[in-house]
Parts: sequence; C-alpha cells; structure tokens
Amino acid sequence: MLDQLKSAEDRYEEISQMLTDPAVVGDSGRYRSLMKEYKSLTPIIEKYREYAAAGEAFREAKELLEAGGLDREFKEVVEEEYRDSQRKMDTAAEELKILLLPKDPNDDRSVIVEIRGGAGGEEAALFAGSLYRMYSMYAAARGWKCELMSANETELGGYKEVVFLLDGDGAYSRMKYESGVHRVQRVPDTETQGRIHTSTVTVAVLPEAGEVEVEINPADLQIDTYRASGAGGQHVNKTESAIRITHLPTGTVVECQDERSQHKNREKAMRVLRSRLYEAEQERQAAEIAADRKSQVGSGDRSERIRTYNFPQGRVSDHRIGLTLYKLDQVMDGDLDEIIDALITHDQAEKLKSAGG
Repeated sequence: MLDQLKSAEDRYEEISQMLTDPAVVGDSGRYRSLMKEYKSLTPIIEKYREYAAAGEAFREAKELLEAGGLDREFKEVVEEEYRDSQRKMDTAAEELKILLLPKDPNDDRSVIVEIRGGAGGEEAALFAGSLYRMYSMYAAARGWKCELMSANETELGGYKEVVFLLDGDGAYSRMKYESGVHRVQRVPDTETQGRIHTSTVTVAVLPEAGEVEVEINPADLQIDTYRASGAGGQHVNKTESAIRITHLPTGTVVECQDERSQHKNREKAMRVLRSRLYEAEQERQAAEIAADRKSQVGSGDRSERIRTYNFPQGRVSDHRIGLTLYKLDQVMDGDLDEIIDALITHDQAEKLKSAGG
C-alpha cells in the first residue's frame, strides 16, 4: 500500500506542476482532465501525508523512549506522544484503505431518477409524489439542481410515474443506494375506517450518460408526437408537443410531455433514453464480470424491497442494513444523510472484507 501511495504522491506533484504550465492551461480539454485527476487524488494524498507525519512523530518518540535517560515529566510527555501518534497512524491507515478502494466510475455523475407507483393504486401514486418531494428537498440541501424531465400525474395529485434529473457533484455516489422497492404503511386520506394500507413505489437511479458514451443511430428510433394532457384535462396543449421515442433494437420507450416545446421535450426524452441504454449496457458488463453484484448494497436491483416508511409509528427502516430510525417526518423532508451515510459505510466494509482488508 505504501508503494502505491508514494507513486500517487509523485503523480500528484507532477499534475500540480503541469496545471501551472501555460500550454496546459490553454488546452481546456487537457486542463479539465488533469484537474479532475488532481481533485480525485487530493483526499488520498492529504490522508497519506497525515499518516506520514504521525509515523515520523511515532518514530521520534520511540527512539527517545528506547534511548532512556528522560526525567519523569518529559518521559510522560513522550509516552503520550508515542500513544497519540500510533492512534493517528492506525486511524489514517484504515481511512486510506477505504480511499484506495476501486472507485465506481459513475460516482461523480449526475443522475436521472425514475419513480413509479406500484401496488396500491392511488395511494402508491400519492407516495410516489411524496418521494419526489423528499428527493427534491434532499437535492436542495446538497446544492444540487433538480429538473423535472417527465411526469404522469393522477387526479389526486400523485404520480403514476415521475422522472427527474439531479444535477450535482457526486449525485450518483449517494443516490445509487435508492434504487429498489420502497414500501409505505399509512392510513390514506381516502380511508374512512382508519385502516392502515400498504403500498409500494419503485425507484430507479440511472447515472446520466453523455452523448459520446452512448451512440444512438437515428435509424433505430421511432419518434411519435401527440398532444400533451394532464390530470383532469389540465395543461392540455392544442399542439402536438409531447414526444414518445422508441428505441427499436431494445424496445425501450421514453415519453416526455412536460415542456410546451416539442424540441425541449425531445431533448429531455433523449437524455433519459441515453441514460437507460447506458445503464442497461453497464448491467450487462457487470453481470459478465461479477456474479456477486447483487450482494452489494448499491446493486440497484429494482425488485428488492429496500425500505419501509411506517407513518403510524413514525419510523423508517432500511432492510438491507437493519437500520431503523424514528424520524420519519425529517426523512420525508429530505433529511436522508444519516441513512445514506450508513449505507455507504456498510458498502465500504463489505468491499474491504472482499479485498481482504
């Protein structure tokens, strides 16, 4: 590990020098690529330097103690330094193991989130709306931009389906754990007997793909236009601005009617299509490479029930890691960090175990 870190530090210094070179600064593509590498190396190098400084302090204290001849008061100070620097070394070494774990190449990407009402009819659609609100508030708290891509509203203000983009640094690294089936237990507003209903909503989190990564042959697309219509006839357009794109080789269908402009709807639909095709290709590759992918927390298996939101008891439970929190109102208002941090920690521990760490 130390050889790997020394090489990484040499590379870090090399990039630092290159970033001040006018020839590099003038080449925006190269500058951006180096800046990205520099940024990804920074936390590793900072932690390595912490480890090295603690190691130096530890060796100095050890030498003094082994040499002997220290008065009692100074010896106590050196012993404390010896213990403290050893603790710092151990902590930094553990943190470095995590920092050096292979990084998900999609972690820095923005995401497209698709929420669909499952079992439970109108109540599931209303909960899909609640989850959309929760993720929107979480995005706002993290400084991410939330952009609605497409929505299929119901009469009572829920969503049969809602698709939106969360655009921000590291969005995928945190949101990828949200893929799966979310279950809600609550008394619906329409329920007169006060009975608790159980409904489900499916969430899919896709890393947003760029045009370069997913080449789509225009001949493979069937593009249909139709008149947009909202729940109860609201937002009805007199022009055919809504877009339906079918990718013929895979049968993937994307619809978008959120914008008044046909051109904007087409652009949004293409972004969603590109991300769906990118994810499908990634899943195909992952299945070839790793048969144990589904055992990972962030596997994104959409058939797996991952979380229950129990309103009568005010609790939320994540079934993958056995975490239960009695702060449902805060969670529904976008306070998701405690759950996501716990999922990340669990995921890292599993990967360290697999790596023999």
